Amino acid sequence: MILYITVAALSVLLAGRVDNHPATQPYRTTRQQMYNRICLSAVFLLLFGLSACRLNVGNDYAKYVEFMHLVNCNAYVPTEIGFNLLVRLIYGLSGFENYLLVFAVYAFVTVWLFMRAMYEQSDDFPLTFFLFMALGYYFQTFSTVRYYLALAVALYSMKFVLRGQWGRFLVLILLGSTFHKSLLVVIPLYFLASLRWKKWQLVLAGLFCTTFLFFQDFYLKVVVFLYPTYENTEYLEGGTSYINIVRCLAVLTLAGLVRWLQKRGKAPAADADDERRFWFFFYLDLGALALYVFCSFLPIISRIGYYLTVSHILFLPMLLRRTGGERLGKLLRLGVLLAAVCYFIVYMSRAGDDGVLILPYRTFFFNDMVNILSDVS
Repeated sequence: MILYITVAALSVLLAGRVDNHPATQPYRTTRQQMYNRICLSAVFLLLFGLSACRLNVGNDYAKYVEFMHLVNCNAYVPTEIGFNLLVRLIYGLSGFENYLLVFAVYAFVTVWLFMRAMYEQSDDFPLTFFLFMALGYYFQTFSTVRYYLALAVALYSMKFVLRGQWGRFLVLILLGSTFHKSLLVVIPLYFLASLRWKKWQLVLAGLFCTTFLFFQDFYLKVVVFLYPTYENTEYLEGGTSYINIVRCLAVLTLAGLVRWLQKRGKAPAADADDERRFWFFFYLDLGALALYVFCSFLPIISRIGYYLTVSHILFLPMLLRRTGGERLGKLLRLGVLLAAVCYFIVYMSRAGDDGVLILPYRTFFFNDMVNILSDVS
């Protein structure tokens, strides 16, 4: 745990020197731009190195090694074509089952996409990066590596939605879905969030959400159709996250407060681009709340919800910027920071539990891989 806390603290300190909206000069690299390059490179190498050097760290590390072995043996695996092709390519080039390189490639792409998305889209990169670390997104990439690659793609794709570049958005999502098909769900969800909903439309959407309470068997059959491997398994048990419900409510409350301040001239007015971003993030949060409340019986609710709530690391800095530098704004910022720190403490206290298993940290420099199922059967 000391290693994780040290890496988190050091990377946050380095990210604090980054200004993702630096002043530029023609034909000249400014001092801030140089700081940005050095600090971003250091943060990337730190996060990538920690992830790439791990061995059997993560809830399903051994399961993925087993999947890779089966792919190499041309046996059936429930993984997507992108994952399978990547494994075959790396194993073929390596001449042996080089699963360490596969995990390293995933770590490289996932961390790069997250950092690129945060740098390009955040109003306050240091705060966004702090939330990225404190809310556990980075450390969760050690588990379900396919899904967190897809989550990084989803976060990166938001800029295309906001620009109305739907062709690029679709190409990126379709490519990412070859590594985790759940990513396809963001196509309708992000499109719906990009619309400006009227009050009567929100009422109708709320009424539709109640159908999840009365037709659970039907929706479960749809899930089994999309994920046939879930049938007759513990994955169909479902369950919701009360922490995420509270988080969504808190973000919506902050968004409402910002709108109230703006109407009374106590917060900076927003331009058209800011308004578009505000409502897009607002509807993503509202949609996530609806999913957690009405669809708790669905086994994939957490994965769908994360595609929506990952926007919090962009939305919260945007909202806090709108509150200005007055006393209220500083108090709200402090409240967000303290809440994130508390979340990080709780997350780390459970880091060794089943379902997380990122503790103890092991590296292939000093440890050997445990036997996988194919080795003992």
